[in-house]
Amino acid sequence: MPDSQAIMGSIRMDAANRTGLSLVIPAFNEAAVIARAITEAETALAAHFGSFEVLIVDDGSADTTAAEVSAALPSAPHTRLLRHESNRGYGAALRTGFEAARFELVAFTDADCQFDLTELAQLADLAANTPVVVGYRADRKDPWRRQFLSWGYNVMARALLGTRVRDVDCALKVFHRAALAELLPESRGFFVNTEMMTRARQQNLPVTEVPVTHRPRAGGESKVSLREVPRTARKLFAFWWQEVIRGATPTVTPAVFQTKMSAPQVIASQDHVPDLLSPRAPQVAPPARHRAAA
Repeated sequence: MPDSQAIMGSIRMDAANRTGLSLVIPAFNEAAVIARAITEAETALAAHFGSFEVLIVDDGSADTTAAEVSAALPSAPHTRLLRHESNRGYGAALRTGFEAARFELVAFTDADCQFDLTELAQLADLAANTPVVVGYRADRKDPWRRQFLSWGYNVMARALLGTRVRDVDCALKVFHRAALAELLPESRGFFVNTEMMTRARQQNLPVTEVPVTHRPRAGGESKVSLREVPRTARKLFAFWWQEVIRGATPTVTPAVFQTKMSAPQVIASQDHVPDLLSPRAPQVAPPARHRAAA
């Protein structure tokens, strides 16, 4: 097991020189929204980071996702297209992007434009002192049934695996490279977030949570269907048996910190697009945090 103190030391040494961020966006059959996703990412990151890149990972799409990305590249100078010849799964697409990332901070989001990417600046600020920074959807815009299933899944993940976060599958996270190297997922599907947050606990890495804006899907169809519920649940129980019951997990549970900042404003409608060209809000210093109960 790697030394978590060494990882934290690396973070502190590099924090003063942090200017760059790699944003990974996995995409499977997202032709309807991928051009908008690239535009929002390029605009938001250009306003807040001295250096950045956007990595679109086309996970074997059967539609024109790759063609839409290629068409957008001339006007998106910081974007790269990575392709899987066949569909390997969400987790596999994330890992491909993580391994190709060049910068010190590595983030990911989904291609459906449900997150305000200007908020990556706040997450990146917190990542200067915390190896893993995760969002949670403060006013989630998904159907009630999906929200209910997600709530139940998060309860199980916290109880069985000690993920500790309230919204494990929120697709707005930032990792410091030194930490991410120890958290690279083996899962190919949607269990990937749960696996990585469990690994963070096993590596004794602290995690910071922050509320983030959630918007209705910009177009296309969600890839998370009801069929995924039993499949992911089976994966959770198998992982629990292998890693927690049979595996040697540390007895010390690291902290989860929660920032003291207001929840993001509610987006009024699906057609509303935030002003990504507005000046960056004043820098927010990491506020007082408290240790969550194990």
